[in-house]
Amino acid sequence: MTVNLPQLRAFLAVVDAGGFSAAAAELGMSQSAVSHAVASLERELAAPLLVRATPARTTALGERVLPHARLALSAARSVEQIAADATETMTGTVRLAATPTVCQGLVPGLLRHWGEDQPRITVRVFEGDSAEVSGWLADGTTDAAVLIDPPPGPGIQLAVDSYRALLPRDHPLAHEPLVDLRDLEDDPFLISPNGCEARIRTIHGLAGLCFTPTHRVRDLATLISMVQAGIGVTVLSEVSRSLIPPDLVLLPLAPRTSRRLVLTGPQDRPWHPAVRTLAESAVGHLARTASPPSPLPEEGVAQPSPQHTL
Repeated sequence: MTVNLPQLRAFLAVVDAGGFSAAAAELGMSQSAVSHAVASLERELAAPLLVRATPARTTALGERVLPHARLALSAARSVEQIAADATETMTGTVRLAATPTVCQGLVPGLLRHWGEDQPRITVRVFEGDSAEVSGWLADGTTDAAVLIDPPPGPGIQLAVDSYRALLPRDHPLAHEPLVDLRDLEDDPFLISPNGCEARIRTIHGLAGLCFTPTHRVRDLATLISMVQAGIGVTVLSEVSRSLIPPDLVLLPLAPRTSRRLVLTGPQDRPWHPAVRTLAESAVGHLARTASPPSPLPEEGVAQPSPQHTL
């Protein structure tokens, strides 16, 4: 039995893209070449790996092969990048996962910087909720992730991101320097059920309030639009500030609390070498630009202070 990397690469591309034509476009190959590579892999394994449907999906065997194929390609990319690093010609593709607020508020600036500072490294972004982001990093779907409040370990802290009240500009409290969550008790509260919900629930507990959101919406743009329409108020993190339209205000909130945004690679295997290069580049970029906000003391919650290092 001979299984090779092009076969595994084609198999993973079809799974991730959802079909053979999309995989071909992703790999820069013809659709027939992708089909041939997957078919040859299936012949080597003597069983089908994919159900040819729209979208394509894995068979039971394909599901078992999938994590091993990801790890094999991840290891191969690491070997290539170690060699490139030795000759100071770092190249390749890094798959980076992050949550929607981080993708929309923080990642664009980093992508612009990396495009200028590390033009030979391509960064592909995967957007998902906190559980998806952690899962993608663990199973090798992505090489790196911006994690929210991870346990102590290797990585680089990009920002300490405080939580704020999002209000219409004509709200009675819109011109206050600090908004107490208790003063919003009579306003309909909106929430996006993602990784921030647990912390926002905690803030309500610290304020002595019941957490009873009026509306739950998944999309951040929908949440902001509903606040614009006067349907209610919400709490967002500071990193969302660039997304806030001029008819809304994002104000300091009491009780004060924050989250840490940490760029890291997998915890249980060596990092793709280009991830380390990107992390070091991000450190330099953040040092030259406006410093991230200082941690805000929390009322009733111990502020974690682990040191993350590369």
